[in-house]
Amino acid sequence: MPGNGSLGAYLRELRTRLDPAALGYASGRRRTPGLRREEVAQRARISATWYSWLEQGRGGAPSAEALDRLAKALMLTEVEREHLFLLGLGRPPEVRYQPPGGVTPRLQRVLDALDACPAMIRTATWDVVAWNQAAAAVLTDYGALRSAERNVLRLIFLDPRTRAADFDWESAARFVVGVFRGDAARAGAAATVQPLVDELCAKSPDFATMWRDSEVHSACEGVKRLRHPVLGEIALEFSAFAVDGRPDLAMLVYTPLSADDAARIRALAAAHAD
Repeated sequence: MPGNGSLGAYLRELRTRLDPAALGYASGRRRTPGLRREEVAQRARISATWYSWLEQGRGGAPSAEALDRLAKALMLTEVEREHLFLLGLGRPPEVRYQPPGGVTPRLQRVLDALDACPAMIRTATWDVVAWNQAAAAVLTDYGALRSAERNVLRLIFLDPRTRAADFDWESAARFVVGVFRGDAARAGAAATVQPLVDELCAKSPDFATMWRDSEVHSACEGVKRLRHPVLGEIALEFSAFAVDGRPDLAMLVYTPLSADDAARIRALAAAHAD
């Protein structure tokens, strides 16, 4: 059973950090910084008495709905919201998908440092939101596509050039569909991806068949073999990495299997950037 005392202390700390004036409350004479208990209760649309009890450690176990209201009232980040649930209910909140807003300059620099390895950042819905020059030169020139088209599933199933470039297209496509299904479910994005699923089922019989198979895979590692118009036949090991602090994102890195291939990719990426 989670400790209400710890929850109460955390709630008190959170409300003292808020600026009453910025939230439309009179900032006059206040004994302590931040919002008053009744103001938090008003913002969360809960009983002021029950909220006071909660801070005092005697309000009983709160519901998930009440904690969600408090998280919004206290303007919590996702990390703070998760901690609130852990204190109040002993478990994290149910996953809710929020479309990411791009990557930091630091993360882009990590991609750019991999000059011989095609690398990208993808979302749980397999939208590509960042990439390096090697990825643009070897895989797909994402910068030449509209943002809505920068989706790995759309490219695999609807772009003839992507399909023709893969030595074992069916195996690769089936693997990606299984990972996509698992990623969307874990991220709470099933409803978000449904329009994409419907579109692909309508436009690609292959996707419709693979989606009905209900396979689920975890993104780990493997080898991707490509027919490239400049490089010819090339094999790349692929690995997936979590992005620290961004559970909505994953980094995919494709590593050439030979030093010669690495040198050729590096030269092609440099030429592509010019």
